[in-house]
Amino acid sequence: MRFHWVTFSLTVLAAHTINAQSLPERLAAQNALFEEKFQSDLKAQPDFATSIGDYRYNDQLPDVSLAAIARRHSAGQAFLDRLKAIPTTGFPEQDALSHDLLIRTLQQELDDYSFKEYEMPVSQMQGPHVRLADLPLAVPFDTVKQYEDYVARLHQIPRVFLQTTEVLRAGLKDNLMPVRFLLEKIPVQCQGIVAANPFLIPTRKFPEGISSQNQQRLTKQIADTVNNEVLPAYQTFAAFIKSEYAPHGRTALSVTSLPDGENRYRNNIRSRTTVSDLTSDQIHQLGLREIDRIQADMLTIARKQGFPDLPSFRASLKTNPEYKPVSAEQILDDFRKYIEQMQPKLPDLFTFIPGSPVTVEAIPAFQAAMATHYQTGTPDGKRPGRVVVSTSKFEQRSLINDEAIAYHEGIPGHHMQLSVAQQLAQLPNFRRHNFNSGYIEGWALYAEQLGKEVGFYRDPVSDYGRLTSELFRAVRLVVDTGIHSKGWTRDHVVEFFRQTDAADEPTIQAETDRYIAWPAQALSYKLGQLKFRELRERAQKALGSKFDIRTFHDEMLNGGVLPLDLLDARTNLWISAQLGR
Repeated sequence: MRFHWVTFSLTVLAAHTINAQSLPERLAAQNALFEEKFQSDLKAQPDFATSIGDYRYNDQLPDVSLAAIARRHSAGQAFLDRLKAIPTTGFPEQDALSHDLLIRTLQQELDDYSFKEYEMPVSQMQGPHVRLADLPLAVPFDTVKQYEDYVARLHQIPRVFLQTTEVLRAGLKDNLMPVRFLLEKIPVQCQGIVAANPFLIPTRKFPEGISSQNQQRLTKQIADTVNNEVLPAYQTFAAFIKSEYAPHGRTALSVTSLPDGENRYRNNIRSRTTVSDLTSDQIHQLGLREIDRIQADMLTIARKQGFPDLPSFRASLKTNPEYKPVSAEQILDDFRKYIEQMQPKLPDLFTFIPGSPVTVEAIPAFQAAMATHYQTGTPDGKRPGRVVVSTSKFEQRSLINDEAIAYHEGIPGHHMQLSVAQQLAQLPNFRRHNFNSGYIEGWALYAEQLGKEVGFYRDPVSDYGRLTSELFRAVRLVVDTGIHSKGWTRDHVVEFFRQTDAADEPTIQAETDRYIAWPAQALSYKLGQLKFRELRERAQKALGSKFDIRTFHDEMLNGGVLPLDLLDARTNLWISAQLGR
């Protein structure tokens, strides 16, 4: 007992010391803690460090073992305790917000840990098999050292798969299993990666400054490591999933079928949307209302085009060759065109424009289960942001949504928002690189409508596509809660999707599996968008003629990524400041 009393006494003494500190001392202590936490995260997640342009750990891959997970959990609890011990009395608004934000982030990580979410780290959407295959496209190759770092990381891929296997076996023991038919897709994905062998991409073209001798040496090192270590590790992992893991996958689709299921889904909603004041049934009903509202707007467009109802207009679009891609490259060219035309319009929407570069590329065939998405570039712009587009089975796709999705993934959506966040030098580092889907996806869906406000969607069919994109996100509110709260079958979800005509058939199939594998994440888009719309309407009503859309958008972005309730409170303070209160 003596040890516990000593520990307790030291804790009380430390808290008393902090309470006695002056305001500048407490602010300094908090900022030091923020940076300590951020540096700890970079060291624990070297791939994340690379993604933001910090190359100190470029020769490392993360430790994903059960022991490392437990260590990070203990460290997170310690950081939370230390942060809570810092009184925020008298803190400026941004410093108090930073305090609240990190507490929320750390607490959510602890909540996720309590449900052992970490024991289900693989699906057809995510996992080391997918993440590592992107490594050749996600790291720099400008110097010999960076190539050697890449080789060092290749050597560690077998270790990552072994550690992941250890974690999966723990989940199997705890009855924390993903859905079986989705797990059965993973070995096929692994074989596709082995066949495509993206790990050799860096050897196809070297920078001019690397000598031919080094090129030959590095090419051999990479090829030998890939053939002797990386690809066999993929084969072994695929065999484990196929023979030992997937056969035990659960057959029930709903996450509520797992231990403490109802609370688990509520935690998923809170973790992935930052919304905690809505029940799953309220979200379901909200989705149904949004579907009705959006379809009414779609009907208006259909009638202006001379059609009596939506079904006849939709039927005409499906047979109109103008909106059917003839190649995967046509889809990519569409995205490039829309992003390029938006660029000169940004001064109408913002006063701060980072100007960070962005590229458009196709999702590789071995990752065809993934949806169109955005990969962040580095803050210095040396590695551009990447809009990565679904083009598989292009002949079954439609071009009508391309404009909206280009704005969503590129500008003024993800690329704009995340590029602004990277440039917020006045904020602690953790806020510049924070993440939650409710804010990030909510902003991107909100950004789709901004194209209309600056004069785009000139083709009524493209504007219909914008509404289809929004309808797609409203449908998600219904089907995600349908699966995980109301017992919907996969066929029920697919049929509901088809009835709304919110997506083409390849998208319907892939998205349905996504919602099963990733409960509540898809709710974040519409819930977040509705919050941004609500805040804009509130500001317009309160400010009247003083309202400036550019400064409003600046305010939405210049605090970094925030939980939606903290964004709400911050917006109220901004409105009061604009009114001089």
